[in-house]
Amino acid sequence: MTTERTASGSSLIRALEVQCNVIGALMMRELHTRYGRENVGYLWMILEPMTLATAVGLIHLAQPAHTVSDINAVAMFSLGYCVFIMFRGMFNRAEGTIEANLPLLYHRMVTVFDLLLSRALLEAAGTTCTLIVMLFFGIMLGLTHLPYRPEYLMGSLLFMAWFSFSLSMLVCAGTHDNRLLARFVHPISYILMPISGGFYQVGWIPEPYRTWLSWFPMANIFEMARYGQFRAAPDTYFSIPYLIGSCMLLSVLGLLAIKLVRRHIHLN
Repeated sequence: MTTERTASGSSLIRALEVQCNVIGALMMRELHTRYGRENVGYLWMILEPMTLATAVGLIHLAQPAHTVSDINAVAMFSLGYCVFIMFRGMFNRAEGTIEANLPLLYHRMVTVFDLLLSRALLEAAGTTCTLIVMLFFGIMLGLTHLPYRPEYLMGSLLFMAWFSFSLSMLVCAGTHDNRLLARFVHPISYILMPISGGFYQVGWIPEPYRTWLSWFPMANIFEMARYGQFRAAPDTYFSIPYLIGSCMLLSVLGLLAIKLVRRHIHLN
């Protein structure tokens, strides 16, 4: 019995090593395919979202230095857009993942889950690095300060990555061989931007819309991010247990969806 358990444990470890190697190789392939090695190369993974987030922050530079809740407007909008970029990257790029990487699925060790996970890890890493760089420059320019509650800020990034990855599995499965649905992916991401909670505080919204927004996981995530960054931000409008439950439910649905769609992938 002990020998069987040892063999089983060794097989599991070996399988995990193989899977990690597969995901690592897919990440390197995605980096090379998306950014190449010319000019700034892989650095564009950070520069692209940082440029966009900086532009959004500069738009609000002419506004008063602080909002009604004593939170710097530039820092707030830059933080909101930077975190939203993580969602947008995973959500938008999930469409067409299978078609773009169909030859890789000839290898039995490569799965649709691996393809999506490698992209999600890249998006999460790029967004996190971008946020760190922007915080550094924001502190140097006197626009913001170190995160007041860093554990909540990092937790919000993890929840956004989890939430976005779960939705990306649903998008990937739903848009496979469905060009009509695929056309709605990008518009949906643009529609979600103003209602996501990234550019306003839920407390500013009157009832009953405030209650409705409190059931939206993205609004919870952005409230958690602001609570982690700013001392004046309240912790009234986000719930960690609710976020865990929502993300777990979406993950289960996403895994079932890609399992079902895998049966309809034909490798010629």
